[in-house]
Amino acid sequence: MEKRTILAVVLSMVVMIGFFFIQNMLYPPPDAPAPQGAAGQESLSPVTPLQTGDFTLPSGPEPLAAASLEAASEDIPLRQVVVETDALRVVLTNAGGNIVSYQLKGHLDEGEPVEMIFGGNAPTQAFAVAFGSREDLLAGRVSVETRNFRVREYPDVPRNVVEFSQDFATPQGTHFTFTKRYEFRPGEYMFELNIDLNGGTSTRAFDFQGAAYTLVFGPQIGPEFARLDQRYEFRHYLTYRGGRMRTERVNERDPTVITNLPSWAAIAGKYFTLVALPYANQFDIAFAAQGEAGLPAASRLLISRPAVHSPRIEDRYHFYLGPKNQETLRIYERGDNSFRLRDTGLADIADTRGFLAPLERVLKWFLVFFHSLIPNYGVAIILLTILLKLIMFPLTKKSSESTLRMQGLAPRIKEIQDKHKDNKQKMNQEMAEFYKKEGYNPLAGCLPMLLQMPFFFAMFSLFNNHFDLRGAMFIPGWITDLSRPEFVVEFSDGFQLPLLGWTALRLLPFIYVGSQLLYGKVTQTPEQKGNTQMKIMLYAMPLVFFFILYDMPSGLLVYWIMSNVLTMVQQVLINKYIRRKKAIAAAEAPAPVIVPASRKKKKK
Repeated sequence: MEKRTILAVVLSMVVMIGFFFIQNMLYPPPDAPAPQGAAGQESLSPVTPLQTGDFTLPSGPEPLAAASLEAASEDIPLRQVVVETDALRVVLTNAGGNIVSYQLKGHLDEGEPVEMIFGGNAPTQAFAVAFGSREDLLAGRVSVETRNFRVREYPDVPRNVVEFSQDFATPQGTHFTFTKRYEFRPGEYMFELNIDLNGGTSTRAFDFQGAAYTLVFGPQIGPEFARLDQRYEFRHYLTYRGGRMRTERVNERDPTVITNLPSWAAIAGKYFTLVALPYANQFDIAFAAQGEAGLPAASRLLISRPAVHSPRIEDRYHFYLGPKNQETLRIYERGDNSFRLRDTGLADIADTRGFLAPLERVLKWFLVFFHSLIPNYGVAIILLTILLKLIMFPLTKKSSESTLRMQGLAPRIKEIQDKHKDNKQKMNQEMAEFYKKEGYNPLAGCLPMLLQMPFFFAMFSLFNNHFDLRGAMFIPGWITDLSRPEFVVEFSDGFQLPLLGWTALRLLPFIYVGSQLLYGKVTQTPEQKGNTQMKIMLYAMPLVFFFILYDMPSGLLVYWIMSNVLTMVQQVLINKYIRRKKAIAAAEAPAPVIVPASRKKKKK
C-alpha cells in the first residue's frame, strides 16, 4: 500500500509538470518586469561601468519628458539613515536617496565635528539626481528627485552600504527602476556611489530632454564661513587630466563646462575639498557659482550623464569629501587605501604652488619638526622664527655695519651733493668715484633686507594655509586657533563696528603695532631722526598694517611680533659690538703729534 501511494505521488507530479510546460508553450505569459537592479542583489562586487567612449546617440524615439515622471504609488514613509565610521558620521535621507549631513569626526569646528555640507535657506540635498540636463536643472525646468525611496541596508557585510530605490514610469509607458547605492569604508574620507537605471528589456533610450540624469553636489562645501575673500577663505575649481592639475575660471553668471573629460574635478576651500572621480569617460562635468538665498556664495559641481541607447545604465563614482592635506590625500597616490586607487594626482590639490614653493616646503618641514619636539604650534612658530633670525644674523650684522659706515661718510656725501646740486650728472659721477675710493657699496645695507623678503612671503603663505595650524591652540583661553584671528572680546548678535567692520576686539594687532614702533625706534639712525619722511614712515606704516593685519590668522601675527622682538635684540647686540669695536680701534690708533708753539714760531 505504501509503495502504491509513493508511486501515485510521483505520477501526479510528472503530470502537473507536463501540464504547466504545455501551457507555457501554447499560452506564454506577458513580459515580466526586470529585477530591480542592485536592490535585489546580495553581492557587493563593484559595478562595471559602461565604457562606450565617444558615441553618437542613434536616431529613434523622441526624448522622454523628465518632468512627467511618476513614481510608484506605494506609501513609503520618510526616514533617515545614519552611517558612522571611525572617520565620518553621515546622515542620508530616503527623500531622493540624498546626503543631508557629512561630518568629519576627527576635525572640529567650534567644538563640533566639521560639517562638510553647507546649505542656505533651502533643505540640504547633496549628491542629488535630476532626470534631465544640466541646463534644464539650472533653469528650473526640472528639479532634483526628492520622492521617498525604498531603503535597504546591508548589516552583515564589513562595509557600510545603504541602498535607495524607486520605480518610475513615463506617460509613454516606459518603466524603469532607479537605484542609488552608497558604500562607506573605515578610515576613509572617500566613498563610492553607484547609480543604476534599469529598464529591463523593453525600455527605450534613457533620454530625458538630451540627458539621462544630472548628479549635483551643492550648494556649498563646508564648513560654514562668513565670506569668500580669496585669502582667509576661498573656492578653487580644479581639474586633473594627463598628469597635470589645472585651475578653472568660474564666474557667477554662467556655469563653466569642462569639455576635456578630466580624470577628476574638485572644489577646494582653504582646508577642505570635494573631489569627484567618475569612472566612465562620457560624463559632462560643470562648475556653477550662482548665488543662493542664505549663502555668502555658492559652489556647485554638476555631472551630467548623456542619453544612451541601452536598456540599462550602471555608473560608478568615487567622491572624496574631507581635509585638504597631503598626508591624507597621498594614500590615493601610493595605493594603500581600501579602494586600491593609485597615481590619482589628488595630492596635488594640497601641494604648495608658486616659485617660492620649495622654500615654503623647507619651512614647513622645520615647523613640523619643532612641533614634534614641543607639541604646541605656537611654540613651534617661535622656534622657527628664532632659527630664521640665526640664519639671517650675518646679513643683519652686515647691514648694520653698512648703515654705521654710511653715517661716517654722510658729511662728505652732503658736501658733494651741495657742491653739484645744479648738475646731477656731475654729482652722480663724483659720488661714484667717492664710493669706489672708500670701497663702499651703497646697496650693501639694502641687500640683506631684499634677501629676507622671500622668507617673509613664504612664511605668510605657510601660516595662512598649513592645514595642521587649523584648530591648533597656542595659549588656552586666548589664542585657541592659530589659523584664525584671536579675540579678547567678541561682539554679540553679529554686531560690527561702524566703518571698520570689526566683529571682535583683538589684542595681537595692538601688540604688533607696539613692537613695530619700538623696532623703528631701536633701528633708526641719527640722520633718520631728523628726517620728516622717515618719521612719517616710522609712525604711519605700523598703523596702516594694523588695519591690514587686524583679521589675519593669529599664527602670522605671532611670527611677525616675535620677529620684531628678535630683530630689536639683535640690533642692540650689534650696536654694542660696533661701539666696542670702535673703542678698540680708537685705543689702538697712534696719538696725534703735538708741535709746541715755540717751534712753530722759529720755523716762521
